[in-house]
Amino acid sequence: MSSTRDIDALIELMAKLPGLGPRSARRAVLHLIRKRSLQLIPLADTIRTVAETARECLNCGNVGTTDVCDICTSEKRANGELCVVEDVADLWAMERSGVFKGRYHVLGGTLSALDAVGPEELRIPRLIDRVAAEGITEVILALNATIDGQTTSHYIADQLEGSARLTSLAQGVPIGGELDYLDDGTITAAMRARKSI
Repeated sequence: MSSTRDIDALIELMAKLPGLGPRSARRAVLHLIRKRSLQLIPLADTIRTVAETARECLNCGNVGTTDVCDICTSEKRANGELCVVEDVADLWAMERSGVFKGRYHVLGGTLSALDAVGPEELRIPRLIDRVAAEGITEVILALNATIDGQTTSHYIADQLEGSARLTSLAQGVPIGGELDYLDDGTITAAMRARKSI
């Protein structure tokens, strides 16, 4: 039995995280062990708490610790604007920019014939229901500027035609770019210069 079995297992798990390879994971684990009481123990406690309490918002798909997230329950954000994003990371990127003050709808991905992802595998039917039920006046399609993102935007635009004003992000978002990797200024510029579809 190896005396480092648990540490090796932690390194292996950390290496599976986005942005971390085996060497980065090893450095992170060694750092955490050296700072055990200040970082490792609080991190482990927080991970356990999040594992037990985190859930998707039943309304929009955001992640939080309640059945309906703070954005969906805020009356200040019930302004008729609904921003559609691919995933929670994109929602968080939009929130970091501070430019959007409406509500969100997280699709959970994009349409993809190659991966057999159709509208029913995403939250597109729920989006159509929300637009009708919540009196949405503008749907902002803030999907990544990829082929699948554009295909999904066109599909949603067809489904919602005549239901609300449809806009998309404009300048600032490069083709092939992903919202989570953009700086706040770029997201702000793109949001302010959105255009009708």
